[in-house]
Amino acid sequence: MRPNRPIYLDHHATTPMDPRVLAAMRPWWEENFSNPHSVEHAMGRAAEEAVEAAREQVAELIGAEPREVVFTSGATESNNIAIKGAARFAGTEGPRRIVTLATEHKCVLESVRDLGAEGFEPVILPVKPNGLLDLEVLRAALEVPTLLVSVMAVNNETGVIQDLAAIGALAKEAGALFHTDAAQASGRIPLDVAEIQADLMSLTAHKIYGPKGVGALYVRRRPRVRLAPLFSGGGQERGLRSGTLPAPLVVGFGEAARIAAAEGMLDAGRIAGQRQILLDGLNAAIPGLRVNGTMEARVAGNLNLTFPGGVDAQALMAALPELCLSTGSACSSAEIAPSYVLGAMGIPEAEARATLRLGLGRFTSPAEAEQAAALIGTAWKGLAARPHAAE
Repeated sequence: MRPNRPIYLDHHATTPMDPRVLAAMRPWWEENFSNPHSVEHAMGRAAEEAVEAAREQVAELIGAEPREVVFTSGATESNNIAIKGAARFAGTEGPRRIVTLATEHKCVLESVRDLGAEGFEPVILPVKPNGLLDLEVLRAALEVPTLLVSVMAVNNETGVIQDLAAIGALAKEAGALFHTDAAQASGRIPLDVAEIQADLMSLTAHKIYGPKGVGALYVRRRPRVRLAPLFSGGGQERGLRSGTLPAPLVVGFGEAARIAAAEGMLDAGRIAGQRQILLDGLNAAIPGLRVNGTMEARVAGNLNLTFPGGVDAQALMAALPELCLSTGSACSSAEIAPSYVLGAMGIPEAEARATLRLGLGRFTSPAEAEQAAALIGTAWKGLAARPHAAE
């Protein structure tokens, strides 16, 4: 931790850029700023080559072919292209059912709901109290002909890892397309599009220590998945995502993917150790602390914690200026709503309001984990001792 900088425990919101990523990006701002689509001259061709090298690096991270990777502005755009693009290409021919989970990211849920206004049939499945999908519930939903199943790989609040291989197999048995939002999974768990039988997969750079503003959508070529583009333009990215590619960001995404492929599993082991230090310290200081979601299928850096004693999460964060934390709540205007993800897991609203999401990462040290546990424990004790805390 740098002097005077808070301890950063919000890696599910975004990750710090790896210095190696920044170093790879700088020449494409400072030395060759050319448009990668300007292939008539040498600088443009060099930029194009750099973009294609990055495409190979991103493809390698998920076991795809480079030409199956479509660059976008991030996972939100990728999810919209995948879900709306698949539905609108299918149009009125064939199944119109689209199946997803109640714990998906807002951009997935809103995309599916938008399609309901276009004549498609949104089906929002529940999850078990541990955050996992009941495969028998999915199997029953797929008894009705289905166009698309969209299930996120790793939940952005609880860190719970869904059984993608089993979900993909059920989708294929039913003749449905399978899309997964892997924004929180890439670089944290191994991903192979063939193994999980994915047709579409959404990715983003800033969750793997890369730059903000760039992501990707994997689109299977064999058998070919057909999508309708969301907007019109010059036809870049296989006609699916028109617009000039930001070469520095794409290069940074590629370098982040390269590092994740080489070091991701080492990262996971180290981060799991720091998480255990943090959790052990918190459990010692806070009797009755609860972890939400299964610990057996969970990314290494995540803790979703409900605090006892009637202590409000917002008040706890306000008492911890030394830490960067999150509630995982969605903000609507000036009102902070309790997490719909926790609600879908059956957690009462009062408990959801007493819940914090902690996310550790590549650069979190053991000393920071110990210090964070001590700070949170002290802040909780101070708030729990107040007469109004349990009201």
